[in-house]
Amino acid sequence: MPKFDITIAGEINLDLILYGLPAELPVEQELLANGLEVTLGSSSAITAHNLGALGSKIGFITRLGPDQLGAIALDRLRAVGVDVARITHSAESKTGLTVLLTHGGPRHILTYPGCMAEMSLAHLDLNYLKSARHFHLSSYFLHRALLPDIPGLLRELKQAGLTISLDTNDDPANRWDDGIDKVLPFVDVLMPNEREACKLGGTDDFVAAVKTLCRQVPLLVVKRGAQGATAYTKNEEVPVKAIPVDVIDPVGAGDSFNAGFLHKWVQGKPLAECIAYGNLAAACSTTKPGGTEAFRDAAYWKAFFSSHARQT
Repeated sequence: MPKFDITIAGEINLDLILYGLPAELPVEQELLANGLEVTLGSSSAITAHNLGALGSKIGFITRLGPDQLGAIALDRLRAVGVDVARITHSAESKTGLTVLLTHGGPRHILTYPGCMAEMSLAHLDLNYLKSARHFHLSSYFLHRALLPDIPGLLRELKQAGLTISLDTNDDPANRWDDGIDKVLPFVDVLMPNEREACKLGGTDDFVAAVKTLCRQVPLLVVKRGAQGATAYTKNEEVPVKAIPVDVIDPVGAGDSFNAGFLHKWVQGKPLAECIAYGNLAAACSTTKPGGTEAFRDAAYWKAFFSSHARQT
């Protein structure tokens, strides 16, 4: 039997979230926020954390700097049972950090990549990654040193019998290329939001983007915010409505969806059930600041899931 349900190789950082800032940010003026949260960030780490909290056996490889930011982030993963035995450390680069400036609408997202940009194939224990049923990759465009080797990495994992999911997240350079066409043939589940789906599909027409992506991957799962999520195959469309909640913070909701969906998907559950569980995890995430705070309290998220499961 595989050691893990899912292995993940990806970035890790803390999120520093400032709330209540104005939409326009003038220079040389001190601006006051009305709230602050320092929490575990990055798509890969949020997904790994919340999968661990939900009960999946997770192996996580990342690269850290010699600083307290990385130590705090690792402690958050260990607290929910995520295995971090194969991480590597950089003597030169610092652990990354994301600062999110929120003001009740679109956010400003500022990221210092740090070690995440230098993690290469040489830093990955391939036998460790293979010791799972499934492999997940997030933040494709941030892995600058790893990018040339991702097609070969995924090919080797597929040959070892793993299924593979990918959430590309945003491309800071706005190119939406960087070899992604060589990666998608190895992907079993592609998990973008609507904007990312259009960017990956090379069109502003969402329907056309879905058709294009469905020719490249067997399963496309699109996160649609308040509209829930929809899965697409060449022959099927499975929409599942979102769970209405009073949103405190949408940061990390998409990564939380990934965790909920994959937790069920690797168990072989029906597609609609996987999407519904993803929606449940995403909704729960939004009721606390950041992407993992709702899942740090087992009693809290279990009560939320129990009381809202009938809405799925």
